[in-house]
Amino acid sequence: MEVIRSKSNRLIKETKKLHQKKYRKESYLIEGWHLFEEARKANAEIERVFALENHVNQVTGSIPVTVVSPEIVQELSDSQTPQGIVAQVALKQPLFPKQLTGKYLVLEDVQDPGNVGTMIRTADAAGYDAVFISDKSADIYSLKTLRSMQGSHFHLPIYRVAIDDLLGQFKANHVRILATTLSTHSVDYKAIRVPDSFAIIMGNEGQGISRLVEEQADELVHIQMPGQAESLNVAVAAGILLFSFI
Repeated sequence: MEVIRSKSNRLIKETKKLHQKKYRKESYLIEGWHLFEEARKANAEIERVFALENHVNQVTGSIPVTVVSPEIVQELSDSQTPQGIVAQVALKQPLFPKQLTGKYLVLEDVQDPGNVGTMIRTADAAGYDAVFISDKSADIYSLKTLRSMQGSHFHLPIYRVAIDDLLGQFKANHVRILATTLSTHSVDYKAIRVPDSFAIIMGNEGQGISRLVEEQADELVHIQMPGQAESLNVAVAAGILLFSFI
């Protein structure tokens, strides 16, 4: 069994380019057995698997397998302790829904991959229908975001959108817009009567929501904090709101 050990191997060099967003046009990488199994359960198109020799028999079916050394797995992965498998998955963008009705999470310019992944995973756990992310939000196909999502992108659609267009779509479809901010006009989230169709908009880690979102929101909400901390991490705040509104 041939084992690729050289980082200068052409296939390895081409595959490693998928670490960069500009090369992720048609496929992306996932690492670890959990994400690999989630991809299989979701019938995602797995184009190739890179695995250690002692893990090859765990990859069943007709998926092409390339046997590599531990050094190559480390080269293709992004974690400090890779699990011996990296897979290349076809990138399939979901079609934008013709009609919006349901429970949605919107991330406006959330830039930390860990925060983005955690919030998508939380929306998945809370049974939301979709997640919309702005152009300036973190790339969901980076290995850091994928690790935080833990496969949730296989479970619910995620759309990258222009926020102004999305707000117009929400208005046209009578989706109530709930935006998070602390101001003289905001109310405690516990006082909100949850509508049938709504979108929770979480803003940038440092700047919060934009002026446009603040102006277009049907309701501005905040989380009361009886302690002395100045603010909550955006992913923690999202978790509180997402589960409170179901």
